[in-house]
Amino acid sequence: MTILAVTGLQREARLLAGPGIEVVVGGGDHQRLEAMIEERVVGVTGIISMGIAGGLALGLRTGQWVVANAVLDHGDALPTHAAWTQRLSAQLPNAVEGVFLGVDAMIADQVEKAALHRTTTAIAVDMESHVAARVAARHRLPFAAARVICDPAHRTLPPAARVGMRADGRVDVAAVLRSLVSAPGQVPDLIRTAFDAERAFKALLRGHRLLAGLAGPDLA
Repeated sequence: MTILAVTGLQREARLLAGPGIEVVVGGGDHQRLEAMIEERVVGVTGIISMGIAGGLALGLRTGQWVVANAVLDHGDALPTHAAWTQRLSAQLPNAVEGVFLGVDAMIADQVEKAALHRTTTAIAVDMESHVAARVAARHRLPFAAARVICDPAHRTLPPAARVGMRADGRVDVAAVLRSLVSAPGQVPDLIRTAFDAERAFKALLRGHRLLAGLAGPDLA
């Protein structure tokens, strides 16, 4: 039984890879990600979106797990697999269940996060879940989404953090350095963002280990 795990960063992929799990990395390009999932979807038994996310609901803290019961894809609410979602919510520590918002571009500003939460009621936002849910629905495959909050709703990401992802999901060090040179005052915010990211990645690793892989029981 093979699960296709969809994420955005190479670092997430390294944490999630394991027996029975094939990982696809989006790198912020939703069209490329959709094509890659389509190429690998034959023979898989389910698709899961997993990694880090931005918080939209106040009260969600850095390092906290959130599990989707639906994903908003450009206004369409795509449901997750009920039994799989229940299992994730039960096994991940202090997980909060709710709607995820899928977007094609990074949401970094706290004012925009608050507005999106008001208009959609989504608790978290990421750039891969809607693509994965769309392909899963097209192929009638079980779908789930579980993410760790990296930047909570009250935080605005500094400019350097917004340009730090390459198309292959690796860190664009040169772009980060150029941003810091042009606006050195953002250094304290970038350091805080880096600490938040480390906390989120540690939570992602711990949660993945608790799940003993992603496949779990029969998903039919």
